[in-house]
Amino acid sequence: MSRKGTSRQRGVQGEDAAAEFLRSNGYEIIERNYYYQHGEIDIIAKEGTTLAFVEVKTRRSSRFGAPEESVTPKKQELLRRTAEGYVAERNIGNVECRFDVVAVLMNEGTAECRLLKDCF
Repeated sequence: MSRKGTSRQRGVQGEDAAAEFLRSNGYEIIERNYYYQHGEIDIIAKEGTTLAFVEVKTRRSSRFGAPEESVTPKKQELLRRTAEGYVAERNIGNVECRFDVVAVLMNEGTAECRLLKDCF
């Protein structure tokens, strides 16, 4: 299997693990893989009355840094614009929103998830 196929598969596994992790921590998953213009939000969920736009970052190890370190300022700006598109398209009124990151380390098929709330 190609490296690209492997990383794509790992990404899907990471997103599945993150969604399950969020559910087990009281989040309600609203939507996954929302696309708007050139951006994508991995998971849109509610925690209580707060709408959380969740970026999932999956890695096999932390050898090259923690997964969340790859959420660069440029990526954050793209996520903000994509979230604004979601709010506008869905006609969402005055609701509290935030950006969370779920960092996933895959170790021999087992996912270790860490939630970072209100990251940026």
